[in-house]
Amino acid sequence: MLQHPKVKRPSVGLLGFSKGGDLCLSMASFLKGITATVVINACVANTIAPLHYKDMIIPNLSSDPGKYKITESGLLNLVDIWNDPLEKSNHRSLIPLEEAQGPFLFIVGMDDYGWKSEFYAQIASERLQAHGKDRPQIIYYPGTGHCIDPPYFPLCRASVHSVLGHPVFYGGEPKAHSRAQVDAWQQIQTFFHKHLNGKKSVKPSKL
Repeated sequence: MLQHPKVKRPSVGLLGFSKGGDLCLSMASFLKGITATVVINACVANTIAPLHYKDMIIPNLSSDPGKYKITESGLLNLVDIWNDPLEKSNHRSLIPLEEAQGPFLFIVGMDDYGWKSEFYAQIASERLQAHGKDRPQIIYYPGTGHCIDPPYFPLCRASVHSVLGHPVFYGGEPKAHSRAQVDAWQQIQTFFHKHLNGKKSVKPSKL
């Protein structure tokens, strides 16, 4: 990325959602040249599959598929299947955020049924502070589900999960979620402009 002619050096920022969020956390922790990381409803542990980097392997956070629930509409509710990353048996799956060079912004939907994003953001904050690092910026959005897209995208409350192959419920109330998408987009841009360009403001989102 740093060699790409359209990338402004000397560093880059990362933006990731869901599984992509924990991949960004891992990249920020292990790779140089990353000075700002934004994650949207992400886990602080490696998920889904083991992560291989050089001679290191970070196992994926264990889960208990038997804890899934079915909504009245017949959708899978997976929020309770993920085991606690703070349990001793799952410690190796935790991403060493304290090794990152730059700050973090966590965007959290408080009606997220994908997993416990609010809990994971709090773990990240406590871990960073325990290692003498700055507290991450965390923005909580009530009534907001898992899939926080750019402004004016329709709310995605459910879809067929790309890994499971089954329809999954993601949460979110239309009005609150739509407002959150507009605000989150502004917050993300402001964060990147501040930590990558040294600017403090951006133009508001408009139709």
